[in-house]
Amino acid sequence: MSELRQDPTTREWVIMAPERSKRPQQTLRKRQIEVLPDWDKSCPFCPGNEKQTPEAVLVIPDSDGDSGWSVRVVPNLFAALTMEGSDGPLEEGGLNRGMLGLGVHEVIIDNPAHNTTLALMSYRQVEDLLSAYQQRYNVLKKDPRLKFITIFKNHGRESGTSLTHPHSQLVATPIMTPYYHRRFDVAVNYYADTGRCLYCDILTEELEKKVRVLVETGEFIVFHPYASRSSYETWIIPKKHSSSFGLFSEEHRPELAMLLKDILLCLYSGLDNPAYNLMVDTTITEDEDDPYYHWHIRIVPRLSMIAGFEMGSGIYINTRLPEDAVQHMKEIARSLPPDECACLKE
Repeated sequence: MSELRQDPTTREWVIMAPERSKRPQQTLRKRQIEVLPDWDKSCPFCPGNEKQTPEAVLVIPDSDGDSGWSVRVVPNLFAALTMEGSDGPLEEGGLNRGMLGLGVHEVIIDNPAHNTTLALMSYRQVEDLLSAYQQRYNVLKKDPRLKFITIFKNHGRESGTSLTHPHSQLVATPIMTPYYHRRFDVAVNYYADTGRCLYCDILTEELEKKVRVLVETGEFIVFHPYASRSSYETWIIPKKHSSSFGLFSEEHRPELAMLLKDILLCLYSGLDNPAYNLMVDTTITEDEDDPYYHWHIRIVPRLSMIAGFEMGSGIYINTRLPEDAVQHMKEIARSLPPDECACLKE
Protein backbone atom coordinates (compact mmCIF):
# COMPACT_ATOMS: atom_id res chain seq x y z
CA MET A 1 0.00 0.00 0.00
CA SER A 2 1.22 3.49 -0.79
CA GLU A 3 1.93 6.15 1.83
CA LEU A 4 1.91 9.93 1.97
CA ARG A 5 4.88 11.29 3.92
CA GLN A 6 5.62 14.91 4.77
CA ASP A 7 9.18 16.21 4.62
CA PRO A 8 9.79 17.93 7.99
CA THR A 9 12.36 20.29 6.43
CA THR A 10 10.07 21.70 3.71
CA ARG A 11 6.53 20.64 4.72
CA GLU A 12 6.18 19.17 1.21
CA TRP A 13 4.43 15.85 0.69
CA VAL A 14 5.85 12.79 -1.06
CA ILE A 15 3.96 9.71 -2.23
CA MET A 16 5.73 6.47 -1.38
CA ALA A 17 4.47 3.97 -3.93
CA PRO A 18 6.75 0.89 -4.02
CA GLU A 19 4.15 -1.07 -6.02
CA ARG A 20 4.78 1.22 -9.00
CA SER A 21 8.29 -0.17 -9.28
CA LYS A 22 6.69 -3.40 -10.56
CA ARG A 23 5.33 -1.70 -13.68
CA PRO A 24 6.83 -3.26 -16.85
CA GLN A 25 8.50 -0.02 -17.91
CA GLN A 26 10.01 0.36 -14.43
CA THR A 27 11.95 -2.91 -14.57
CA LEU A 28 15.56 -2.05 -13.83
CA ARG A 29 17.50 -2.35 -17.05
CA LYS A 30 21.21 -2.97 -17.18
CA ARG A 31 22.84 0.36 -17.95
CA GLN A 32 25.65 0.46 -20.43
CA ILE A 33 28.63 2.16 -18.80
CA GLU A 34 30.25 4.21 -21.54
CA VAL A 35 33.92 3.46 -22.20
CA LEU A 36 35.87 6.69 -22.52
CA PRO A 37 39.54 7.59 -23.07
CA ASP A 38 41.49 9.05 -20.15
CA TRP A 39 42.27 12.11 -22.30
CA ASP A 40 40.34 13.82 -25.09
CA LYS A 41 42.00 16.41 -27.30
CA SER A 42 38.67 18.20 -27.85
CA CYS A 43 37.78 18.40 -24.15
CA PRO A 44 38.44 21.85 -22.60
CA PHE A 45 38.80 20.30 -19.14
CA CYS A 46 41.56 17.81 -19.97
CA PRO A 47 45.20 18.56 -19.03
CA GLY A 48 47.03 20.35 -21.81
CA ASN A 49 43.85 22.07 -22.96
CA GLU A 50 43.83 24.70 -20.24
CA LYS A 51 43.89 27.53 -22.81
CA GLN A 52 40.40 26.48 -23.89
CA THR A 53 38.99 27.74 -20.58
CA PRO A 54 39.18 31.14 -18.85
CA GLU A 55 42.10 31.60 -16.49
CA ALA A 56 41.79 29.50 -13.35
CA VAL A 57 40.77 31.17 -10.09
CA LEU A 58 42.05 28.20 -8.07
CA VAL A 59 44.43 25.35 -8.82
CA ILE A 60 45.10 22.52 -6.38
CA PRO A 61 48.40 20.80 -7.33
CA ASP A 62 48.46 17.10 -8.15
CA SER A 63 50.55 15.38 -5.48
CA ASP A 64 50.22 11.89 -6.97
CA GLY A 65 50.19 12.15 -10.75
CA ASP A 66 51.97 14.14 -13.45
CA SER A 67 49.19 16.35 -14.81
CA GLY A 68 50.32 19.32 -12.72
CA TRP A 69 46.94 19.77 -11.05
CA SER A 70 44.38 17.79 -9.10
CA VAL A 71 41.46 20.27 -9.25
CA ARG A 72 41.02 23.41 -11.34
CA VAL A 73 38.34 26.05 -10.82
CA VAL A 74 37.55 28.35 -13.75
CA PRO A 75 34.84 30.91 -14.54
CA ASN A 76 32.04 29.33 -16.56
CA LEU A 77 32.50 30.33 -20.20
CA PHE A 78 28.71 30.40 -20.57
CA ALA A 79 27.93 31.87 -17.16
CA ALA A 80 24.33 32.26 -16.04
CA LEU A 81 25.40 35.25 -13.89
CA THR A 82 28.38 37.61 -13.91
CA MET A 83 29.74 40.31 -11.60
CA GLU A 84 29.62 42.90 -14.37
CA GLY A 85 27.07 45.68 -14.04
CA SER A 86 24.94 46.86 -11.14
CA ASP A 87 23.03 44.95 -8.51
CA GLY A 88 20.24 47.52 -8.51
CA PRO A 89 16.66 46.92 -9.68
CA LEU A 90 16.06 46.36 -13.39
CA GLU A 91 12.27 46.48 -13.18
CA GLU A 92 10.04 47.21 -10.23
CA GLY A 93 6.42 48.03 -10.88
CA GLY A 94 3.17 46.38 -9.97
CA LEU A 95 3.74 42.69 -9.31
CA ASN A 96 6.89 42.52 -11.41
CA ARG A 97 10.32 42.79 -9.87
CA GLY A 98 13.66 42.22 -11.49
CA MET A 99 17.35 42.96 -11.23
CA LEU A 100 20.39 42.57 -13.40
CA GLY A 101 21.96 39.12 -13.45
CA LEU A 102 24.65 39.78 -10.86
CA GLY A 103 26.51 36.78 -9.49
CA VAL A 104 29.29 34.26 -9.97
CA HIS A 105 29.18 31.04 -11.97
CA GLU A 106 32.23 28.78 -11.81
CA VAL A 107 33.17 25.32 -13.06
CA ILE A 108 35.10 23.06 -10.70
CA ILE A 109 37.01 20.46 -12.72
CA ASP A 110 36.96 17.46 -10.39
CA ASN A 111 39.92 15.56 -11.76
CA PRO A 112 42.37 15.60 -14.68
CA ALA A 113 41.19 12.20 -16.00
CA HIS A 114 38.51 12.46 -18.67
CA ASN A 115 37.11 8.98 -18.02
CA THR A 116 36.84 8.89 -14.24
CA THR A 117 33.96 9.73 -11.95
CA LEU A 118 33.76 10.80 -8.33
CA ALA A 119 32.87 7.22 -7.38
CA LEU A 120 36.17 5.94 -8.82
CA MET A 121 38.48 8.69 -7.61
CA SER A 122 40.90 8.07 -4.76
CA TYR A 123 40.07 9.33 -1.28
CA ARG A 124 42.84 11.91 -1.62
CA GLN A 125 41.36 13.21 -4.87
CA VAL A 126 37.92 13.53 -3.25
CA GLU A 127 39.55 15.44 -0.38
CA ASP A 128 41.10 17.84 -2.89
CA LEU A 129 37.70 18.37 -4.51
CA LEU A 130 36.03 19.12 -1.17
CA SER A 131 38.87 21.51 -0.39
CA ALA A 132 38.25 23.34 -3.66
CA TYR A 133 34.54 23.58 -2.87
CA GLN A 134 35.25 25.10 0.51
CA GLN A 135 38.03 27.44 -0.62
CA ARG A 136 35.89 29.01 -3.31
CA TYR A 137 32.93 29.28 -0.95
CA ASN A 138 35.02 31.10 1.63
CA VAL A 139 36.45 33.54 -0.92
CA LEU A 140 33.11 34.44 -2.46
CA LYS A 141 31.19 34.78 0.82
CA LYS A 142 33.28 37.87 1.59
CA ASP A 143 31.51 39.84 -1.13
CA PRO A 144 28.49 41.45 0.59
CA ARG A 145 26.55 41.42 -2.67
CA LEU A 146 26.49 37.60 -2.73
CA LYS A 147 23.89 36.31 -0.30
CA PHE A 148 23.75 32.63 -1.18
CA ILE A 149 26.22 30.13 -2.65
CA THR A 150 25.12 26.88 -4.27
CA ILE A 151 27.67 24.12 -4.92
CA PHE A 152 26.43 21.20 -6.97
CA LYS A 153 27.41 18.37 -9.28
CA ASN A 154 25.39 16.92 -12.14
CA HIS A 155 26.43 13.40 -13.13
CA GLY A 156 24.99 11.72 -16.21
CA ARG A 157 22.72 13.00 -18.98
CA GLU A 158 19.51 12.63 -16.98
CA SER A 159 20.96 14.96 -14.32
CA GLY A 160 21.40 17.85 -16.76
CA THR A 161 25.13 17.68 -17.41
CA SER A 162 26.40 18.85 -20.82
CA LEU A 163 30.06 17.76 -20.71
CA THR A 164 31.42 14.28 -20.00
CA HIS A 165 34.59 15.28 -18.15
CA PRO A 166 33.87 15.09 -14.39
CA HIS A 167 33.10 18.53 -13.04
CA SER A 168 31.04 20.38 -10.45
CA GLN A 169 29.68 23.91 -10.43
CA LEU A 170 29.29 26.85 -8.08
CA VAL A 171 26.71 29.61 -8.47
CA ALA A 172 26.66 32.60 -6.10
CA THR A 173 23.57 34.82 -6.19
CA PRO A 174 22.44 38.11 -4.63
CA ILE A 175 19.19 36.42 -3.59
CA MET A 176 18.20 33.27 -1.73
CA THR A 177 16.40 30.84 -4.02
CA PRO A 178 12.69 30.14 -3.26
CA TYR A 179 13.37 26.48 -2.48
CA TYR A 180 15.93 27.35 0.19
CA HIS A 181 13.78 30.21 1.43
CA ARG A 182 11.11 27.64 2.24
CA ARG A 183 13.60 25.37 4.01
CA PHE A 184 14.96 28.27 6.04
CA ASP A 185 11.47 29.47 6.98
CA VAL A 186 10.58 26.00 8.28
CA ALA A 187 13.86 25.78 10.23
CA VAL A 188 13.48 29.27 11.72
CA ASN A 189 9.88 28.62 12.77
CA TYR A 190 10.84 25.32 14.37
CA TYR A 191 13.63 27.01 16.31
CA ALA A 192 11.26 29.78 17.42
CA ASP A 193 8.78 27.17 18.69
CA THR A 194 11.19 24.76 20.37
CA GLY A 195 14.53 26.54 20.85
CA ARG A 196 16.20 23.65 19.01
CA CYS A 197 17.63 22.98 15.56
CA LEU A 198 15.19 20.97 13.42
CA TYR A 199 18.01 19.05 11.76
CA CYS A 200 19.64 18.13 15.06
CA ASP A 201 16.27 16.76 16.21
CA ILE A 202 15.91 14.80 12.97
CA LEU A 203 19.33 13.23 13.58
CA THR A 204 18.37 12.28 17.13
CA GLU A 205 15.18 10.63 15.90
CA GLU A 206 16.90 8.80 13.04
CA LEU A 207 19.57 7.44 15.39
CA GLU A 208 16.89 6.21 17.79
CA LYS A 209 14.96 4.39 15.06
CA LYS A 210 18.01 3.33 13.01
CA VAL A 211 15.87 2.04 10.13
CA ARG A 212 17.02 4.74 7.70
CA VAL A 213 20.62 5.18 8.92
CA LEU A 214 23.20 3.84 6.49
CA VAL A 215 26.23 4.50 8.68
CA GLU A 216 27.31 6.56 11.69
CA THR A 217 30.94 7.64 11.98
CA GLY A 218 32.76 9.81 14.49
CA GLU A 219 31.63 13.09 12.92
CA PHE A 220 28.85 12.25 10.45
CA ILE A 221 25.59 10.43 10.00
CA VAL A 222 24.54 9.10 6.61
CA PHE A 223 20.84 8.37 6.19
CA HIS A 224 17.99 8.19 3.70
CA PRO A 225 15.40 10.81 4.68
CA TYR A 226 11.92 9.78 5.79
CA ALA A 227 10.20 11.57 2.89
CA SER A 228 12.86 11.02 0.21
CA ARG A 229 11.74 12.60 -3.06
CA SER A 230 13.85 10.14 -5.03
CA SER A 231 14.77 6.49 -4.55
CA TYR A 232 18.14 6.19 -2.77
CA GLU A 233 18.25 9.89 -1.85
CA THR A 234 21.12 10.11 0.66
CA TRP A 235 22.15 12.79 3.15
CA ILE A 236 25.58 13.18 4.75
CA ILE A 237 25.25 15.48 7.75
CA PRO A 238 27.58 16.47 10.61
CA LYS A 239 26.60 15.10 14.02
CA LYS A 240 27.53 18.37 15.73
CA HIS A 241 25.48 21.44 14.90
CA SER A 242 27.12 23.51 12.16
CA SER A 243 25.18 25.81 9.87
CA SER A 244 27.86 26.70 7.31
CA PHE A 245 29.89 24.49 5.00
CA GLY A 246 32.40 27.32 4.90
CA LEU A 247 33.21 26.81 8.60
CA PHE A 248 33.59 23.03 8.27
CA SER A 249 36.89 21.95 9.87
CA GLU A 250 39.44 20.58 7.41
CA GLU A 251 40.43 18.16 10.17
CA HIS A 252 37.33 16.11 9.32
CA ARG A 253 37.66 16.40 5.54
CA PRO A 254 39.25 12.91 5.11
CA GLU A 255 36.28 11.35 6.91
CA LEU A 256 33.81 13.21 4.71
CA ALA A 257 35.75 12.28 1.56
CA MET A 258 35.68 8.60 2.53
CA LEU A 259 31.92 8.64 3.10
CA LEU A 260 31.17 10.55 -0.08
CA LYS A 261 33.26 8.29 -2.29
CA ASP A 262 31.96 5.07 -0.70
CA ILE A 263 28.30 6.09 -1.09
CA LEU A 264 28.80 7.00 -4.73
CA LEU A 265 30.77 3.78 -5.34
CA CYS A 266 27.84 1.75 -3.96
CA LEU A 267 25.45 3.56 -6.28
CA TYR A 268 27.87 3.10 -9.20
CA SER A 269 28.32 -0.62 -8.54
CA GLY A 270 24.81 -1.56 -7.43
CA LEU A 271 22.73 0.64 -9.74
CA ASP A 272 25.02 0.63 -12.80
CA ASN A 273 26.36 4.17 -12.55
CA PRO A 274 23.09 6.10 -12.32
CA ALA A 275 22.77 9.78 -13.07
CA TYR A 276 22.57 11.88 -9.92
CA ASN A 277 22.60 15.42 -8.59
CA LEU A 278 24.81 16.27 -5.62
CA MET A 279 24.19 19.46 -3.63
CA VAL A 280 25.99 21.09 -0.71
CA ASP A 281 23.18 22.61 1.36
CA THR A 282 24.41 25.43 3.58
CA THR A 283 23.21 28.61 5.26
CA ILE A 284 23.24 32.15 3.92
CA THR A 285 26.57 33.98 3.77
CA GLU A 286 25.37 36.75 6.12
CA ASP A 287 24.65 34.48 9.09
CA GLU A 288 27.05 31.55 9.21
CA ASP A 289 26.63 30.88 12.92
CA ASP A 290 22.86 30.62 12.96
CA PRO A 291 21.34 28.10 15.43
CA TYR A 292 18.52 26.86 13.20
CA TYR A 293 20.13 25.51 9.99
CA HIS A 294 22.52 22.57 9.61
CA TRP A 295 24.70 22.11 6.53
CA HIS A 296 24.71 18.76 4.74
CA ILE A 297 25.35 17.06 1.43
CA ARG A 298 22.40 15.66 -0.53
CA ILE A 299 22.82 12.98 -3.20
CA VAL A 300 19.72 12.52 -5.36
CA PRO A 301 19.88 9.69 -7.95
CA ARG A 302 17.85 10.29 -11.12
CA LEU A 303 16.26 6.88 -11.53
CA SER A 304 12.92 8.12 -12.85
CA MET A 305 11.62 11.02 -14.89
CA ILE A 306 9.80 13.99 -13.38
CA ALA A 307 6.45 13.95 -15.19
CA GLY A 308 3.18 15.88 -15.35
CA PHE A 309 1.87 14.93 -11.92
CA GLU A 310 5.03 16.10 -10.17
CA MET A 311 5.15 19.34 -12.16
CA GLY A 312 1.44 20.00 -11.75
CA SER A 313 1.10 19.15 -8.07
CA GLY A 314 4.57 19.64 -6.61
CA ILE A 315 4.23 16.17 -5.06
CA TYR A 316 6.94 13.67 -5.96
CA ILE A 317 6.38 9.92 -6.29
CA ASN A 318 9.09 7.65 -4.86
CA THR A 319 8.92 3.98 -5.82
CA ARG A 320 11.33 2.70 -3.17
CA LEU A 321 10.91 3.18 0.56
CA PRO A 322 14.02 4.72 2.15
CA GLU A 323 14.05 1.90 4.73
CA ASP A 324 14.36 -0.64 1.88
CA ALA A 325 16.91 1.48 0.00
CA VAL A 326 19.19 1.55 3.08
CA GLN A 327 19.13 -2.25 3.34
CA HIS A 328 19.93 -2.57 -0.36
CA MET A 329 22.85 -0.14 -0.05
CA LYS A 330 24.25 -2.22 2.83
CA GLU A 331 23.94 -5.36 0.72
CA ILE A 332 25.79 -3.67 -2.14
CA ALA A 333 28.59 -2.58 0.21
CA ARG A 334 28.97 -6.11 1.60
CA SER A 335 29.19 -7.54 -1.93
CA LEU A 336 32.17 -5.36 -2.84
CA PRO A 337 35.83 -6.35 -2.21
CA PRO A 338 37.04 -5.97 1.41
CA ASP A 339 39.06 -2.83 0.65
CA GLU A 340 36.10 -1.03 -0.94
CA CYS A 341 33.32 0.80 0.94
CA ALA A 342 34.80 -0.32 4.26
CA CYS A 343 33.06 2.42 6.24
CA LEU A 344 29.62 1.23 5.05
CA LYS A 345 30.28 -2.34 6.18
CA GLU A 346 30.75 -1.52 9.84
